[in-house]
This record gives sequence, structure tokens and C-alpha cells, in this order.
Amino acid sequence: MKFNTKRTILIGLAFFSICAFWQFYDNEIPKILKNTFGMKETMTGFIMSLDNILALFLLPLFGRWSDKTNTKIGKRMPFILVGTFLACGLLILLGHITKLGPFIFCLLLLLVAMGIYRSPAVSLMADLTLAPLRSQGNAIINLMGALGCICTLILIKVLLKNDQYLPLIYALVILMLASILLLFKTVPEKKLEDEMGTPSQTEEEKAIEASKGKKMPKAVQHSLLAILLAVFFWYCAYNAVTTAFSRYVEQVWQLQNGAYADCLMVGTVAAVVSYLPVGHVAQKIGRKKTILFGIGCMILAYGLVCFVNQYTTMISILFALVGIGWASINVNSYPMVVEMSQVGDIGMFTGLYYTFSMAAQVFTPIASGFLLEHVGYQTLFPYAAFFMILAGITMLRVHHGDIEKKNS
Repeated sequence: MKFNTKRTILIGLAFFSICAFWQFYDNEIPKILKNTFGMKETMTGFIMSLDNILALFLLPLFGRWSDKTNTKIGKRMPFILVGTFLACGLLILLGHITKLGPFIFCLLLLLVAMGIYRSPAVSLMADLTLAPLRSQGNAIINLMGALGCICTLILIKVLLKNDQYLPLIYALVILMLASILLLFKTVPEKKLEDEMGTPSQTEEEKAIEASKGKKMPKAVQHSLLAILLAVFFWYCAYNAVTTAFSRYVEQVWQLQNGAYADCLMVGTVAAVVSYLPVGHVAQKIGRKKTILFGIGCMILAYGLVCFVNQYTTMISILFALVGIGWASINVNSYPMVVEMSQVGDIGMFTGLYYTFSMAAQVFTPIASGFLLEHVGYQTLFPYAAFFMILAGITMLRVHHGDIEKKNS
């Protein structure tokens, strides 16, 4: 059983294009709404939350739809191609709109187009990777996503001058189309699925397949619910910090001029460097233990930051610990969820995974924002630590979806 690194990198081109787009969306759309259309902060925040709200419905829908699709080019590829082409066309149209109403309408259509292919894109890796190797596959997918973000940041730095967005938009469209066309040319989904046939299965997979068409066993149901709740809790913690940290450093540590970026960059680099190692670690000690290690790292880091009243170099070390912890969680949690799925349901379970993560990203800005506004900014890291503890407690209840050890 050998892991195909080259093919997984090529499969990751779909996630590369998705992350390239979201890097643009998260950074530049709020600026366009504020600077071009004069929109207030509260309304801008609401518009920016629409992607997460739509994702609650779109990701399970298109994930499940792709499960039931059967075409000459595969079951995921049609959604990836259609979603990308629609998104690119709408993104170009968005760049030419000068009135707020049409801009918002086009933006909503663009978010729907992006929702078409996120679940199928991630499911493609799970489809074409043997179950015990999915943590390594997910590590590659996350690396490709990080590379997509970096490419967009470079494009922004080079092409965005005086709020003239068209050169940047056209370059981003070319990047997205090129990556998806390369994926389509080099990864013949239908052929590869036929070549893989039915892989040798773990005992757990055999039990799950035997239950196809029947109700999922209660023990597996309990594990699935527990890990989905854990996903919700750790995204509540992580997203609260990433969205409020720039304001936190100004209010609590009295730092200005983007000084927060150093900490976030350290955390991001630590996560990127850790993606592949934690995938290999999971092969040795199991996914659940690796995730619990990651949760422990983040509880420790967030807990210690609670007691820091001014910025020191220790903060960077703690954020590196956050990055390592987040990589340990992120690489291994999705494979655990899809390994609990029945045969043919990977897309639906991918959608479920993202539904819980997106639900957290709708809930936590409101909940943590209320505490920041009415209690104080010192609540941020206790809030994050609390939700990471909840994630650890629920993760202890997960007893399925791990890598099964073979007898040598």
C-alpha cells in the first residue's frame, strides 16, 4: 500500500484554486464594500458572513449530489469544472459592476458557484486515496491550499494599485482556470476509480459497508456526532482568535501598525511546516491521539496567553504551538469523519464536516464579539481555551474512524 504523492498534489489543485479565491474574498471584498460603496462596518460584517451561512446548506447538498453522480469524467469532476467556470465568469462580472445592488446580487451568485465544488473537490482526494493514507492525503491538500493563499497574496502585492481591481481579478481567474484545467488533464477520475477497484478494507470499513442501505450502527453514530461537535468547538476557538486578534493587540497590548501580523505569520508557518509530519505521526500513533495532542497544544497556548499583559517574544512561541496544534487537528479530523461514512457517501460526509465548521464560523464571531464588546477584550483567550477544552472532552468520546493497526 503506497501513497501516491504526485497524484495527490495534482488532486490538491482544486483546493489550491478554492483557497486562492477565498484569500482574495476575505481580504479585498470588505475593502471594496467599505471604500467603494461606503458600507458601514456592521453591514460589511453581515455581507462577509453570507459565505458561511450559504455553506451550511450548499456544502452538504452538492457533496451528496456528487455522491449520486455518474458521468464519463467521474462524479466529482463535473462539479469542479462547472463550479470553477461559473465562479470565474461571475468574478470577472463583479469587477465591472459599479452599483451596490447589482454588486451584492452578483456576489451572492459567486458564493453559490464556489459552494458547488468545495465538497466534491475535497471528496476527490478521499475517493482516490486508500483509507489508511487519507491523513497524508489531507496534509498534501492543506499544503496546496496554503500555496493557493500565498499565490493570491503575491498577486495582491504586485497587481493591486490604487484600488484598481481588474488586473488582480483577471490574474486570479487565470490562476484558478489553469489549476483546474491541469487537474482535469492529469487526473482522469473515472479511469483511476476503475483501476483502484475495491481496495482491501479494514474490519471497521467492512462493517460499515455491510450496513450500507441500513441505519448506521449506534456506536458509529455516537462517534460521528462526537467528532462533528468537536469540529464545531475547535473552530469556535480558532476562528474567534483569528478574527479578533488584530483588535486584541491594539486594545490589550497597545500595539499598532499591523504588529499582530507577526504572531499570525508565525502560527501559519508553523502549521504549514507541520502538515506533512503530523500526517506521518498519525500513521504511527493514530489520528485520535494526534488530534488530542493538537488540542492539548492549543489549550496550553491559549491558556498561557490569558496571563500575558504585554507583548513579548514568548507570544510568538505560543502561536507556533497553536500552529502545530491546528495542523495536528486539521490534517486528521476530516479523514476520521469520511472513514465513518458508508461506501458512496463520502461527499455527503464531507459536506457534514464543513457544515459544522461553517456553523462555528457563523456562531463564534457573534458570541465572542458580544463578550468583547460588553465584558472586555480580556475574554478572548479564555473563550478560546474554554471551547478547546470542550473539543477535547468530546474528542475523547470518538471511538471510530482511526487508522487500524495491522498485525505484522
